[in-house]
Amino acid sequence: MSELMIPLTILSFLCTIAFIFWRPQVNEAIPATVGAVLVLLSGSVTLSDLGVITETIGGAAITIMATIVMAIVLESFGFFQWAAEKLVEKAKGSGFRLFWLVNLFCFLMTLFVNNDGSILITTPILIMVLHHLGLKNHQKIPFLLSGALIATASSAPIGVSNIVNLIALKIVHMDLYMHTAMMFIPATLGLILLVALLFANFYRILPRTIPTTMAGLWNYSPDKQHHPLKGAPLEITVENRGKFMRNILIFVFAVRVGLFVASYFQIPVALAAVFGSLVLLGWRWYRLRIPPTDMVKKTPWYILVFAFSMYVIIYGLHNIGLTQWLINFLQPIASGGLLHASVMMGVLVSILSNLFNNHPALMVGTITLTSMGLDPLTLKISYLASVIGSDVGSLLLPIGTLATLMWMHILKKNKVKITWGEYLKVTSVVIPITVMFTLVILAYWVSWIF
Repeated sequence: MSELMIPLTILSFLCTIAFIFWRPQVNEAIPATVGAVLVLLSGSVTLSDLGVITETIGGAAITIMATIVMAIVLESFGFFQWAAEKLVEKAKGSGFRLFWLVNLFCFLMTLFVNNDGSILITTPILIMVLHHLGLKNHQKIPFLLSGALIATASSAPIGVSNIVNLIALKIVHMDLYMHTAMMFIPATLGLILLVALLFANFYRILPRTIPTTMAGLWNYSPDKQHHPLKGAPLEITVENRGKFMRNILIFVFAVRVGLFVASYFQIPVALAAVFGSLVLLGWRWYRLRIPPTDMVKKTPWYILVFAFSMYVIIYGLHNIGLTQWLINFLQPIASGGLLHASVMMGVLVSILSNLFNNHPALMVGTITLTSMGLDPLTLKISYLASVIGSDVGSLLLPIGTLATLMWMHILKKNKVKITWGEYLKVTSVVIPITVMFTLVILAYWVSWIF
């Protein structure tokens, strides 16, 4: 091991994270790639290690990209605009009802797409809707902040909604079906508590009444030049698009369920995800006459580069002995019973996520857990607690996740003002309570089902 290997690997990691925090508007794949190249040059990651890394993240990356393709197809159909109209329609003029519907919308979007995709899709739509409803800046914040927190935290119930969760599943040799069986109930109860706390926090500033229609916002004209389904056959009209959208939703739900069925029968989840996206692409080609070639430009391929590069950096830290040091530190924490393991691991990963971002925090934590010689049940609950810390506990600070960094950037771009102080005033109360509640419920739920 050369003298420069350890300091260069650590410096690459710290500089990569620092740059992402410092310049969140810059594509995160750029600093991650530079950091990965430096780690490779240091010698802490070898060419043979790259094969192991590719095998580890390959299935997760393909699954997430296939899901994003489905989201892009849904956008082509005008699905998200239709959903936004339905939100206002179902709110029936009540700001309170709209608050709960917005959070349900963000929860479902994450379950059907993924956390980053949910933020990128729902935030611009919500900004346009709230602006159209005539709300002032301080009245928009409850909807936007709660929606962002719920959209990001909603990746905890099912592992397929977050690429880092999928990578971690591969590392601990846990299938998607088992993850959901152990995690869905505790995480969903935690989300219900979180949205209840958010409602109580924003109760005084939520508008009591709102307009009951968004007519004209999306400019649904029979003229194809202004119709969201431009180029669509004439039978897809404003009158019957509700039925058409519901059919699409049913299909996407069936694909999502198919991922868990595939996992249960040991069929590669990535294969099921790709099949679903190909069918939806074919459906779009048939109905809208849009060939699949546009996916080459619209798909955010940089996510693959980012995930691969970050894992190269983390693997370098693993090879220079970081995980061995963590094993010595964490061994007593994870060996004091299921409740102790759940709470301590969840809190620890929450802290690490807010210091270094949740992607490296969960990856390092998961690699460490697999090297500790834990019994299978303790390993599983420690991993699931780490996911709660990574997906929910990381929301304490805006820098804890890439999703919240992107959210802050979108708000700034659209001239919606929210300061770190305003963010922390909310999250410093609701996030610690939610994390502790979810970790305790997780321990008792897993003890009960096993």
